[in-house]
Amino acid sequence: MAEKKVKWGIAHIYSSYNNTIIHITDITGSETIAISSGGQHVKADRLESSPTAAMMAAKKVAEIALDKGINAVHVKIRAPGGHNGPMNPGPGAQAAIRALSRHGLKIGVIEDVTPIPHDGCRKKGGKRGRRV
Repeated sequence: MAEKKVKWGIAHIYSSYNNTIIHITDITGSETIAISSGGQHVKADRLESSPTAAMMAAKKVAEIALDKGINAVHVKIRAPGGHNGPMNPGPGAQAAIRALSRHGLKIGVIEDVTPIPHDGCRKKGGKRGRRV
């Protein structure tokens, strides 16, 4: 039986507490193959970041990628990060990866590309921090 050729792409998953965006590019990262977000698949704003919406977005993206010949992806997960955002990804990230693999895409390296501050701007909260 002939082994089918593996064609790699990169799945950029941006997952915050408000939305999940899945963007598949070619291996160089310069050409977009498919893009979708949780907000395109649900009606209510509060459901945009849910695992269900992320799975629907991943399903759509996976189908487009398979049609265009990409059958394996390296995953780059990004949380908001920076000097004020949370450093951990939202609830849709794990569901999105699981949905991508379930729809026939082979998963390669899973990497965290959350932006990390190198002591740039001052954190919010004032001199004494956030008082609760």
